[in-house]
Amino acid sequence: MATILTRSGYAEPGTSLNFPTGQWRQLIRPEHIYQIAPCHGSCPAGEDPQAYLSHVQLGHYKKAWETIVDINPIPAITGRVCPHPCESACNRKEYDSPLAIHAVERFLGDEAIAKNWAYPINPVDPSAPEIAIVGAGPAGISAAYHLVKHGYRAVIFDDHPEAGGTLRTALPPYRLPRSLLDAELKRVLELDGITFHPQTKLGRDIDLYKLQEKYPAVFLGLGAQNSIEWSIDGVVPRDLHSGFDLLKEWVDIGKVPTPKSVAVIGAGNTAVDMARVMKRAGVPEVHLISHKPIPKPGIPMEEAMPAIPREINEALEEGVIIHEYRGIRRLILRGERVVGVELVHMKKLMQASGRLKRVAFEGTETVLNVDQVIPAVGQVVNPHGIERLVNNDSHLKTDKWGRIEGHLGLYAGGDVTPHSGTVTAAIGDGRRAAETIVAVLQAKPLPQITEKTSIPFKKLNMNYYESSSPLQEPTLPVNQRIGEEEITTSLSGPAISKESQRCFSCGNCLACDNCWMLCPDSAVLKTKEMASDGSHYVFDYEYCKGCGLCVNECPCGFIQMVAEN
Repeated sequence: MATILTRSGYAEPGTSLNFPTGQWRQLIRPEHIYQIAPCHGSCPAGEDPQAYLSHVQLGHYKKAWETIVDINPIPAITGRVCPHPCESACNRKEYDSPLAIHAVERFLGDEAIAKNWAYPINPVDPSAPEIAIVGAGPAGISAAYHLVKHGYRAVIFDDHPEAGGTLRTALPPYRLPRSLLDAELKRVLELDGITFHPQTKLGRDIDLYKLQEKYPAVFLGLGAQNSIEWSIDGVVPRDLHSGFDLLKEWVDIGKVPTPKSVAVIGAGNTAVDMARVMKRAGVPEVHLISHKPIPKPGIPMEEAMPAIPREINEALEEGVIIHEYRGIRRLILRGERVVGVELVHMKKLMQASGRLKRVAFEGTETVLNVDQVIPAVGQVVNPHGIERLVNNDSHLKTDKWGRIEGHLGLYAGGDVTPHSGTVTAAIGDGRRAAETIVAVLQAKPLPQITEKTSIPFKKLNMNYYESSSPLQEPTLPVNQRIGEEEITTSLSGPAISKESQRCFSCGNCLACDNCWMLCPDSAVLKTKEMASDGSHYVFDYEYCKGCGLCVNECPCGFIQMVAEN
């Protein structure tokens, strides 16, 4: 069927169309050039929020969900626990405030579970090769899902009775309800081609050498299960427990120590979770000591506390006292028991090497009386079962495709590697490793992994957008945050659709008709079917004189002036 073209306005034969004004162009012309939006470029998993927001705008919720799960199989989970760097990068923040992308992702994930939408994956041939995956956390789940998408079978081994990794063992239920976690993981694990073996521990029940002999590839998504050793000048309190270990204990048995006052050391989600858990457990005074500041306007994302901003705000609402730009100079002990800490102000100074480093600001010492100190400063890999791969390092070393250096057929992703750290980063690791495994086994070129430059705010035309504030998800009042009930409530379909309308469609066609209507030479033609560049417009260069009006009036920066060939 031929493409139907529509000219915005034209004269009768013998008038303007008889004059090919394209001959006036001076070696420059407009072209449609897709540029990725900042939300897409900043997502560690590789999601394109702009793409699924466009489907939500049209009310096509299932299509929007399918767009997400082409990359991320567990959006109901990530919509709750991901720090969502897409929102920090959103161009809309330069105008009023960023989109609530996490709320849209969460809604779509919940809808898929409630309506039992089928994952858009074809059945796997029972004779297809099997790939071994050790670890059923986000990285392992993602790797298995994407292997099945490519027609391979995946066999997952995990030492716990249920899948989820730290999603299950260390995330408080008020952030990630266990019923929701169970429902979404169950849907993935029941996909044709995935086999799950729980309570199967590497180094005890299975051996890495034997896995390599049996399977053409092995992916390790073991996580980082050992807390980093912590002390102040070699001094360690007798009752020292890491935040990660205490969180697992609280999730498992519902109990933590309850001193009168406690200092949690750290700035990430584990530290914030630990502080909030201590308040819930009844500790009257909970302090959080952070080298970094609370996220706020004017603070660059890379400089602020890495924990999810809304979680930090909720911690403040619940009475957690956050000490920004502070470090611990020394522990104050009575015998072997902590009775206080000496804090010192930290600031960044340029070193002789030319790098910035946080150092103590002499003369700013203060004493904070606390009964317990809980470090939450990170985890390292447990070497059991992978001793020959670790070599006394804290993490496994991989290249950008997830291949473990020096070990053919072995891949890794998630917290077991040093470059991950979030659920979405682990999902991205699993996807890239799966695609690499497929390429290697099929003797094809490795997937292209390139840094993408996203379209900046200054390329957009704000004259065509109205200011609006993001929708806020309902949250439990502070005095009701006592049990395992989820603090944040999902938004409704109409609310999500309204929020999606705030998207600028950065770098992609908005179908606003500006170029079609405003071209003075009627040189923009509108197509009934989508053109090859993803828009509904084509340029008629016989009449385009290269004035650039279409570029200036494009709201989303999809049109650029380029040199003629």
